[in-house]
Amino acid sequence: MSKLSEQDIEKRLLQFPDWEYYDDAIHVEFEFENFKDCFSAMSRIAFECEALNHHPDWSNTYNVLTIALSTHSEGGVTEKDFKLAKAIEAIVEPEED
Repeated sequence: MSKLSEQDIEKRLLQFPDWEYYDDAIHVEFEFENFKDCFSAMSRIAFECEALNHHPDWSNTYNVLTIALSTHSEGGVTEKDFKLAKAIEAIVEPEED
């Protein structure tokens, strides 16, 4: 999987308004009601990461989850990062029917 150009990344980020591109990664921060809800989301995201064999750089401080996605083997952002970002969005902010 090859590294995307900055133009391609910015174009794809239009689908992810809460995400930003800098330091060769796409970044987002989510705030939850409390630590338990944040940790629960992290646990669900972890299963998606394993299924995709792609793992984020992330941190958790109380009710805030900070995520950076980059494909280290390619030295930047690839389609794999956007696939995981889409899965993360579906977990954190599920669409209502």
